[in-house]
Amino acid sequence: MARILAPRLVLSGLALIVVAATVVWALRLRGVTVDTVPVATRALQQTVVVSGRVLAPAKIDIGATVTARVARVAVQEGDRVAAGQALVELERSELAAALAQAEAVEAAARTRIAQWREVGAPGAQQQLAQAEANLAIAEKDARRQEDLFRQGFIGAARLDEVRRTLAVAQAQATTARANAAANRADGSERRLLDDQLAQARAAREAAAARLTQTRIVAPAAGVVLDRAVEPGDVVQPGKRLLGLLQDGEFKLTALIDEKNLALLKPGQPAIAAADAYPAQRFRATLDYLAPGVDLQRGTVEAKFRVPEPPALLRADMTVSIDIEVAARPNARVVPAAALRGPVGEAPWVLALRDGRAERVAVRAGARSAAEVEIEDGLAAGDVVILSPGIAPGDRVRPR
Repeated sequence: MARILAPRLVLSGLALIVVAATVVWALRLRGVTVDTVPVATRALQQTVVVSGRVLAPAKIDIGATVTARVARVAVQEGDRVAAGQALVELERSELAAALAQAEAVEAAARTRIAQWREVGAPGAQQQLAQAEANLAIAEKDARRQEDLFRQGFIGAARLDEVRRTLAVAQAQATTARANAAANRADGSERRLLDDQLAQARAAREAAAARLTQTRIVAPAAGVVLDRAVEPGDVVQPGKRLLGLLQDGEFKLTALIDEKNLALLKPGQPAIAAADAYPAQRFRATLDYLAPGVDLQRGTVEAKFRVPEPPALLRADMTVSIDIEVAARPNARVVPAAALRGPVGEAPWVLALRDGRAERVAVRAGARSAAEVEIEDGLAAGDVVILSPGIAPGDRVRPR
């Protein structure tokens, strides 16, 4: 009986082997099951996503330019102020007295000019006329006395006295002429008076300016960021009293990896969102690219205009920015996972053709996070293989 069962078991085993081989052969004929996707035609946008921050128009540190005690602080943190609005008032009594003194000095200088005009200049002319008249008399008397001396009617002593009188008259005339010249409208006396008036005027203007600086005003419209002074504090030039965020156009700034530089150019649209309010997105426009690259970080500074900034924006907020660097309304696209080959070399895909995987070289264009534009190598409707581990020439079938 055992001799009869043994051949039957052998035959059964052989049959099973034949069946298994047949199944394997059939499966090989059908191919490996793979994931595939057809080449689709649709709009594709390529973006560069960066992180940046809000760049406020200007932060202004408000300080004093004189040393004085604070009399009043007119604003609080968060207050909106207009240009020219008073922020801090300093005590002004001492500076007001200094201005009054400077005004008095200027008035005295004007009075001296009026006195010169009414007394000095006319008096100099009168003195000159009198001196010249005395000189003429002395010269005439000297000539007469010399004639008498030659005729022997007077002695030498009398002649010497006449000559001394003539010399005095000549000196007085010379002095009168110099004084008259100095008191002309373009003379040195008038110029000195004008210089004294200019000096007094400058001192008065400086005193007035110092008095004006006791009232510290907003240089531009904006919002008070912080307040570092209270009434009674003594402030000195250079001490920071308030921080002001000036009104103006908000901008965004970001550091972009230099590998994206070829994709960027001013004017490209972008969509931004503050990390604190991710659901509230707003439009921006790439406005500036720095001419140089940061050597340490390999980045390029970029700035973006925000034509309609939302009210939620605050200075130095962190924002995410999506820059649209390419837009293709009718692109042939495949999933990014379909591209094969080392990064930076010519890409290729595996296309499903006649039940086999065929290597096809392609030229890639714009890219999004998930898809790639195929500019050349595939047509719309072609089927590409996504599954890994498939080699060109393998028999495959779509899942």
